[in-house]
Amino acid sequence: MVLERLGESLKSTLQKIAKAVFVDDRLVNELVKDIQRSLLQADVNVQLVFNLTKRIKERVLEEEAPGISKKEFLITVVYEELVRFLGGEAKKIEIAKKPTVIMLIGLFGSGKTTTAGKLGHYFANRGHKVCLVGLDVHRPAAMDQIEQVASDAKLVAYIDKKEKDPLKIYRRIEQELKEFDVVIIDTAGRDKLSTDLIEEIEKVKEAVQPDERLLVISADIGQTSHAQVTQFHASCGLTGIIVTKMDGTARGGGALTACAVSGAPIKFIGVGEKLNDLESFNPKGFVGRLLGMGDLEELLEKAKVAMSEEEAQDLGQRFLKGEFTLIDLYEQMQAMKKMGSLRKLVEMIPGFSQLQLPKEVLDVQEGKLGLWKTAMDSMNQNELENPEEIDAGRIERISKGSGVSAQNIRELVKQYKQGKKMAKMMKGSTDMGKMMKKIGGMKNMRFG
Repeated sequence: MVLERLGESLKSTLQKIAKAVFVDDRLVNELVKDIQRSLLQADVNVQLVFNLTKRIKERVLEEEAPGISKKEFLITVVYEELVRFLGGEAKKIEIAKKPTVIMLIGLFGSGKTTTAGKLGHYFANRGHKVCLVGLDVHRPAAMDQIEQVASDAKLVAYIDKKEKDPLKIYRRIEQELKEFDVVIIDTAGRDKLSTDLIEEIEKVKEAVQPDERLLVISADIGQTSHAQVTQFHASCGLTGIIVTKMDGTARGGGALTACAVSGAPIKFIGVGEKLNDLESFNPKGFVGRLLGMGDLEELLEKAKVAMSEEEAQDLGQRFLKGEFTLIDLYEQMQAMKKMGSLRKLVEMIPGFSQLQLPKEVLDVQEGKLGLWKTAMDSMNQNELENPEEIDAGRIERISKGSGVSAQNIRELVKQYKQGKKMAKMMKGSTDMGKMMKKIGGMKNMRFG
């Protein structure tokens, strides 16, 4: 995944701090060099890296630690400066008027149209009436694609496959758009930043008067993104950036930091191909994940969409008490499936990235849930409520009755036992600090 190597390098740097007997100039200089190396390998601009590490060094050596140890202060400074480096506070889109019009712009191949569907899905899941508008009249099959992504997201799409003037398309539907809370407009891209592209988006912007003008760029674009962001910003007055393909293998640092220092904040990042794989960008949470400290805000945001508050509380209480059955386990897995991949969720839980969780726990295939449900349909009530009693003979009977292999049923029972073990480890730890201590997290870190 993008920046995964950077995250591992930064975690390694923090571990050096944790193991150090005391903090001196030698340790600080060594850590600064480690951070510089990590960021440069992630494709971050050299001058930006040196400016960042200079601030870190100056603060650590010159400021007084505010009631915490020098080691804690050093970790805090690294965290705070990385957050500031990536934009500081989260800049969210508020749906303050009806309709709130969002215009997406960018180069060809940046993932604009796919992002339009994800963005529409994001706001629809939060109770807004959303539609997509296709104004890309140049790319072959662009209208077909916007129609398809709208269908996948269960949204209304306004398109015209014959008209070649985007302004005429918009004017024909302008009155109908007033029925919606959010209108997302997909514009044409080009394979390079050309004069005709700039002229067209300026005309569309003038006609549409969008509330948000979001540039969609790919994480693999590298340091050239800085020039492109600057040009689009000058032409459209960007209100934000969406960085796509964050689940790829590109280094990604160039795209992230060029946006952060351009004056146009990153508002969303694309972390996968599915509709749910779009996250609002919160520098604090993002850096927290990079450093292995989690991102509870994003985790809670995903949970709100996946289940009601009552369901979450009920499942959570049973989990912490260790009193859940196979049916409860299945409901938990279903909810987590709605929230995204288990591996990504683990990154958001403070301290959990430090756990050496079995690979099979993190890589449960989505297809397994269907098989497990089928197997559960062939179990009796006692087996569902007391899975510990499912022995080899029962597995064979359940397998014959359900058509699910004995291996898959054993995996289900194993998953249950691992969940039970984790619940027992956390039992009674309603205080996050105590829980962090149990799982080896960084409970003493303070970030204000």
